[in-house]
Amino acid sequence: MQQLQRALSLLYPDQCILCEARVDQHGGLCGSCWSQMPFLTGLVCHTCGVSLPGTETHHVLCDDCLATPRPWEAGRAALTYQDAARRVVLSFKHADRLDLAPACAAWMVQAGQEILSDDTLIVPVPAHWSRLVKRRYNQAVELSRGIARKTGLDFAPDALRRTKRTPTQDGKTVEERFANLRGAFEVSSKGLKRVRGRKICLVDDVMTSGATLSVATNVLYEAGAEQVCTLVLARVEKAP
Repeated sequence: MQQLQRALSLLYPDQCILCEARVDQHGGLCGSCWSQMPFLTGLVCHTCGVSLPGTETHHVLCDDCLATPRPWEAGRAALTYQDAARRVVLSFKHADRLDLAPACAAWMVQAGQEILSDDTLIVPVPAHWSRLVKRRYNQAVELSRGIARKTGLDFAPDALRRTKRTPTQDGKTVEERFANLRGAFEVSSKGLKRVRGRKICLVDDVMTSGATLSVATNVLYEAGAEQVCTLVLARVEKAP
């Protein structure tokens, strides 16, 4: 088997997931693409994951989270939604690039070390069935599955249901985003037993205003979740 794998690697060498450069590991980035990837590795807001200036080590909140407290306990993001990260997210979401899921999940696990514990239940933000018909998969579910595989944590892909198809959030104000999502989620009958009394990590691909995560978090708390944290692949940051 090892000889076969070596032969295949010579015939079909591993390529960077963003370009055609050769890499040593399947699903990896070349040096150039890695340097362009805006990983969130410094000081970040404790509840939304946005990057912050400074070197403090205690829990620090950004201005948005101070002005509008989040309903969840803590939140992290792997990337800033720009440049190469934006290419990854859009390719994964709209171009059937499911091969990106393992790498993205690995980045999220790294970013979420502080909020992932042995008793955490991984729950993805659900998509409406009509969108699944068109897109064929929910990117939040695929990211959650990858996180569960890498950590060995419990995974409940159907704990939350999207009860109505909502218009796109693009171009809406924060208030309009919340209004757009009112009544959009519920905990499924199977999910009720799984989330009650549990620590939940709510997973999505991108956080902008936080409206989607907020509404879903409140629904989980209403169903009896003990604690909810959030983990996203990319965080949209305001222009300076």
